[in-house]
Formats: sequence, C-alpha cells, structure tokens
Amino acid sequence: MHFALAAAFLLVPLALGEPRVVEVSTTSELRSALASASPGTRIVVMAGDYERFNAAQIVGTANHPIVVAAADANSPPVFRGMQLSDIAHVELVGIVIAGAPDNGLNIDDGGSFETPSHHVVLRDVVVRDCGARGNEDGIKLSGLDDFRLERCTVETWGRGGSAVDMVGCHRGVLEGCTFRDRSEDPASHGVQTKGGTRDVMIRACRFEHAGQRAVNVGGSTALPYFRPKPETFEARDIVIEGCTFIGSEAPIAFVGVDGAIVRFNTFYRPEKWFLRILQETREPGFVPSRNGVFSDNLIVWSASEIATPVNIGTHTAPETFSFARNYWYCVDAPTRSIPRLPVAEVGAQGGADPLFRAAAKLDLRLSESSPARAHGADAFPSKR
Repeated sequence: MHFALAAAFLLVPLALGEPRVVEVSTTSELRSALASASPGTRIVVMAGDYERFNAAQIVGTANHPIVVAAADANSPPVFRGMQLSDIAHVELVGIVIAGAPDNGLNIDDGGSFETPSHHVVLRDVVVRDCGARGNEDGIKLSGLDDFRLERCTVETWGRGGSAVDMVGCHRGVLEGCTFRDRSEDPASHGVQTKGGTRDVMIRACRFEHAGQRAVNVGGSTALPYFRPKPETFEARDIVIEGCTFIGSEAPIAFVGVDGAIVRFNTFYRPEKWFLRILQETREPGFVPSRNGVFSDNLIVWSASEIATPVNIGTHTAPETFSFARNYWYCVDAPTRSIPRLPVAEVGAQGGADPLFRAAAKLDLRLSESSPARAHGADAFPSKR
C-alpha cells in the first residue's frame, strides 16, 4: 500500500507536465542537452563564454516549449554565435551573442521552404558587435512563422547588413526592442522585412542611428530565396507603431511593399529624408510599391538636413499612399514645419516646439504641456 502511494506521487510531476531542468556550463553540454531535449525541457545556461554552434530539429509543443535561458540574468552566458534550424516552440531567454564574425543569431527553416520554423520567442536577448563590412546581420530570420522578439537589444552589426533581417517570415511581433548603431559609417538597415515577409508588427521599439534605413519595409530578394515562393511583393501588412527613431538617412523606406502602416511613432532629426518609396524588385508580376499609411506621427526635423522630404523612386505608386494627422516641427524654420508630401495630408499639425522632456539627452518623452501630445510614440494607444 505504502509503496503504491509512493509510486503514485513520483508520477505526479510528469502527469502535470513539470519541466525537466538541465544545467549546462560548456558548449558541448549545451549541444547534448539540445539533442536530447523533449517538450517542456528547460536548459539553464551558466555564466561563461561559449563557442559558436549549430543545432537543428529542436521541437517543443505549444503547452511545453523547449526553453534555453540564462541561469543569472545579471551574469548572462556569452556566445560567439548561434544557428538554429528547423525548430518549433523554442524560447531563448537572457543570453548574449557577441563578436560573431558573421551573423550573430541565425534562425531558419534549414532550406525546407514549405516547412518553416515556427513559434519561436526571443526574450531579453542581446546581440552586439557582429559581422564586419559585408552583409552580416545581428539576427537573421529566414523562413520563420509565428514568432516574437521581446525586449531584445541589437548593437552594431555588419555594414552591409541589418540588425534584424527577415526573409520570408510571417506573423511576427518585435516589441520593446532597441536597435543601436552609429551615425558615422552606418550599417545598411536596422530592421528589414523582405522575401515575401507578411503580417509583422514592430511595436514600441527604439532605433538609435539604426542604419541608413532604420526600417526597410520590403527590400530586394533574389527569386529563389522567397518563402515559400515568390508572390507579388517583398512585404505586405507590416505595421510600425509606438516606436522612437533617432537619426538615420531615412527612418522608414517602403521598398516593393504592398500595404504597410506607420503610425504613432516619434522621429527625431532624420538625416536626409523622412521616408523613401522605392522599387528594387522589378520581376514580372510584382506590384509597384504601394498602399502605405503614415499617420499620427511626430516628426522633428531640420531644414538644413532635409532638402527632399520624401524620396520617390521609379516604378512606384506614391499616389496610393496616405498621410494623416501628423505633427511636424522644423527646428530651424518653424513656420515651414509642414512639408510638401506626395499626396495632400489630412489634418496635418505642427509649427510649435513639441517640448520633449530632455531632447539633448535623447529623452523624447513629451512634457505635460506639449502641443503634440496626441501624436507620436507617447500617444500610442497601448500607453493610454
């Protein structure tokens, strides 16, 4: 009787789905833990330096993801690089990737375009100082569906690359992340959505001199790399909201996009254009860059830096874009704050200092007396 009760109690944690916890302190131990991980496994990574490694076919379930997490958030493990292929229901939490010679973190479908990786969460992940002069990304996502990046930070990546480069990714959210590069010799992009990427939300993120184009909504992709196959657009249904942008030649570029919304963002001192409308993929059947919405934003700019507000390339459809209820302030010519746009703006406002709390320190929150309180990142509805 007593033995039967004891056996029953031993089975309780398994029946309740209690996670299996594995502690690792070397790269080889981590490889082994990932190779044997089953749904619900939590791999706790001790502080230290880890080699670059690849792993594939790590598969959890919706209710029991496989989690790889730092043992101590204040002393995280540091990896030289990481590539994960053909994964599902996996979470990376609190790790650092630094000094990778090429891409810092690569998550992909292993080349099996019809079976993407899916349900991946990156939370409090830091990627810094990766790549060199070429197309090296901080985080490279190729063929990934149903994903989230939460409170991640990417600092300094390859000069020809992106902080986060998405190729053929679908149903993703980047929220509360920071992307930071430099104003001199900048990288190409901050966040890029291309190769058939669709249904991605970029929300409440901060972009500090995050590449020449802080967000490249679309891009230029060779046809064999579209996932799952080429459609008629580089990107569709992309939403950028509640974000803060500092610098960049063009904070926003619509490039071969078929529908995107940019709303309730704060833009501070863009260096050359407010935004660009371009078409780089011109294969038969692709639509011209079209159907962009730019509304309820706060834009602070200088006439000495911005000669052409919107850069419009050939083979685009700027007449399909809409502009509404933005607040404009030109620091060196306030009476000329509201610019001429490709189409007439509805409800444009501006001309008075928006009264940031401490612009010199790049604290771009608005004071209580700001005339622009209905615009920009501070007015993003989720903050109300």
